[in-house]
Amino acid sequence: MAAEPNIEILFSSGDIAQRNTELAEQIATDLGQDILVIAVLKGSFVFAADLIRALHHAGVRPQIDFMALSSYGDKKVSSGTVVITRDIMDTVKGRKVLLIDDILESGRTMEFATRELMSRGAETVKTCLMLDKKGKRIVDFEADFIGFDCPDLFVIGYGLDYAHYYRELPYIGHITDD
Repeated sequence: MAAEPNIEILFSSGDIAQRNTELAEQIATDLGQDILVIAVLKGSFVFAADLIRALHHAGVRPQIDFMALSSYGDKKVSSGTVVITRDIMDTVKGRKVLLIDDILESGRTMEFATRELMSRGAETVKTCLMLDKKGKRIVDFEADFIGFDCPDLFVIGYGLDYAHYYRELPYIGHITDD
């Protein structure tokens, strides 16, 4: 069995919880009470669950759906091609949509998903990302709500994985010995 890696914590569970409360208040002010939340699987599921509970405390009554998009597979670097691997079940026509994902890097995934949901008739699509790596942007896309600016490191934890491991960590960190 391989030794566990050394992980440096970048954002603690307490920092994340506080930021989720702040994001929920901003989202409630901007979008109102009746929204459709679409969480992008798999990476955003932990963030989305916590944010949805924070939205409840901020007076929002979200409906929730899921979409799976992939451009990574089991690699550390995006292939550049976004693929829908699981589509939403709800209609977005005429709805205020909050699209939640874990990390904004190239911008391709969020740009693709936002364009797709708008083409299906959404009234508006706002995006909320836990992390933003501004230096990695390839397309002209900026999120509406950001948890934290992220250094140019491969991060794990709080839903973020490396080859499908480490999603369970209650913090966001990076492996220091690879």
